[in-house]
Amino acid sequence: MIETGIDRIEKEIVVRAPRSKVWRAITDFREFGEWFQAEMNDPFVPGGLSKGRITYPGYEHLTLELHVERMEPEGFFSWRWHPYAIDPQQDYSNEPTTLVVFELEEIPQGTRIRVTESGFDNIPLARRSEAFRRNSEGWAGQLQNIARYVGQTE
Repeated sequence: MIETGIDRIEKEIVVRAPRSKVWRAITDFREFGEWFQAEMNDPFVPGGLSKGRITYPGYEHLTLELHVERMEPEGFFSWRWHPYAIDPQQDYSNEPTTLVVFELEEIPQGTRIRVTESGFDNIPLARRSEAFRRNSEGWAGQLQNIARYVGQTE
């Protein structure tokens, strides 16, 4: 079965942590690497490229590349990347990227973290469904990683 209408992943979690702490966790390249499981070499700067080595077991041979788009303090952080680009023999550079957006909202219980990844409809059909499925699972896990890193979940 071929799925052709897959375009957007949306996940959210509430953590009992101040928005400023969550903001640092997602936008400081060193802190990001702690929960994302990557050794990032470059700070996140709008318009810039940040690279790092993935440290997640089984994927240590891969490089993570984030093309940072926007950073609005303590509220909005976005980047582009090649989703589920795990084959070191494949050149993904000519493929379209997806857009990852983090939105933070201060609420009485702490901070709501919403992550959206969109643009899967532009990914080559041969990889689209698997990239969507893997990244959807991945974001569910990464939100749990952020929650552990900054504090407890609500």
